[in-house]
Amino acid sequence: MIRGKSISKLVTVMALSAFIGACADNSRPTTGGFFNREDVPLDTFTANQIFERGEFELEENNLSEAAFFFSEIERIYPFSDIAERALIMQAFAYHRDRDYPNSRAAAQRFIDFYPNADDAAYAQYLLALSYYDQIDEVGRDQGLTFQALQSLREVIERYPDSEYSKSAILKFDLAFDHLAGKEMEIGRYYLRRDNFTAAINRFLVVVEDFQTTTHTPEALHRLVEAYLSLGLTDEAQTAGAILGFNYQSTDWYEDSYKLLTGRGLKPRLRGNGTLAQAYRQTIQGRWL
Repeated sequence: MIRGKSISKLVTVMALSAFIGACADNSRPTTGGFFNREDVPLDTFTANQIFERGEFELEENNLSEAAFFFSEIERIYPFSDIAERALIMQAFAYHRDRDYPNSRAAAQRFIDFYPNADDAAYAQYLLALSYYDQIDEVGRDQGLTFQALQSLREVIERYPDSEYSKSAILKFDLAFDHLAGKEMEIGRYYLRRDNFTAAINRFLVVVEDFQTTTHTPEALHRLVEAYLSLGLTDEAQTAGAILGFNYQSTDWYEDSYKLLTGRGLKPRLRGNGTLAQAYRQTIQGRWL
C-alpha cells in the first residue's frame, strides 16, 4: 500500500534538498527546489533523500522522473531499509506513466525479492494491471487478455483476503467477458459471409466455454440463425430451447422464437447433437 507524506514534511524535505543543491553549486539550475540529477552524482545523497525526491516528482506528475529516482535507490542502495518501498513505488510510477513493461518488471522483482511483504499483494495486482489496462478493444490480439486472466487469478488465489482481491475478481470477469466478445466478433464475421459452419464453431465456444458471460444469449440466437441457414432444424430448435430456458425475457429469445415459428418450428429439444446433450445434462439432469 502506498504511503503518502504530510505537506509539512514534504516542504521540509524540499528545503533541505534545495540547500544541498545550492551548496553543490549556486550557479546551477534546480528543478522544483531540488538538484538537477545531471549535475549532482546521486550516490552523494542518502537513500532517504533520493526517495523524497522521487515522491516529489510523483506529486508533480513527473512520472518518468519519479520512476528514475526510485530505481536509483534499487541500484545504489539495494540493501537499504527503504529499498523495498522504493521498488513498489517504482512499479507504481511506471504504471501511472503507462510504461507497462517496466512496471511489470519492477512488480515481478518485488514479488521475487519480498514475497512475504505487506505490499506483495499490491505488486501482484500491479503486475496483472500491466496486462489488463492494455485490453482496450475487442479487435486487438487476445494474448494480453489471457495473460491478464492468469495474473488476476494469481491475486485472487494467493491473496484472497487482500484489499485487491475483490477488484481482481471484477476485472477477471470483465476480461473473461472480453474473450467471449472476441469469439462473437469472429462468429458474426463468418455469419455475414455465409460461412455458417465456421460461425457455428465460434458461437459454440461461447455457449460451452463462456456460458457465464453476457454474450451467451446472442450466441444461442446466432446458432439458431446459422443452423436454420444450413437446414439443421433439430439443432436450431434445441438452441432455441436452451435460449428460452435461460433467457426467455430477452430480445434474443423473441427473435429466435419468431425465426423458428416462421418456419413452422418450435423451440424444443431435438436430436442428439452437442447442444442436445448439453441440454439433457445441465437442464434435465440426465447424464448420458
